Amino acid sequence: MFNLGTKVVKNFKECRRMSTNLQNSEISPMFTNRNPRNLEKLRIGYKPDGYHVDRPGKNTFWHKLKLTSSGRYVTATVNHFENGEVLRASTSEWGIKKQLYRTLDTSAYINLGRVLADRCLQSGIIEISCDIAAPRPDGKVALFLKAVEDGGVSLKEPPQYKPSRPWDQERPEKPWEVIG
Repeated sequence: MFNLGTKVVKNFKECRRMSTNLQNSEISPMFTNRNPRNLEKLRIGYKPDGYHVDRPGKNTFWHKLKLTSSGRYVTATVNHFENGEVLRASTSEWGIKKQLYRTLDTSAYINLGRVLADRCLQSGIIEISCDIAAPRPDGKVALFLKAVEDGGVSLKEPPQYKPSRPWDQERPEKPWEVIG
């Protein structure tokens, strides 16, 4: 049994429904956050640092952009560090392929970047870690990355917020010695 103000609720589903159901400008006293990645958006969620033998910055991402070009198609994916592939856009998809003249030319890369940026914004991903280096500044890959950025997605994730702990800095080197 749950008590929501003046009403007594018998099961959890009804409690959740009542906590998010607003009527005539009433504000519910109870709020349930159903976003499992809320802490990542607040920058306080766990961000893997990798192993101590890895080069710095290798595994530090929440979402990472990956671009793959095969013999006929181009595929762009957004991978989460824990759950794997979250989003995917490819020129092999029927809706995208029908609008393109060729599936590997420059316009295909640009339009793929636009589609991926739109899908990222619809799913709530606004920052992606990207370590793709464009071989030429005016090439297809550079235009793809520019289209993703112009679509509203930042290609650099902010660092994880780690609160400072002042008690760690004031600790004496030899804790058995008495200060004073």
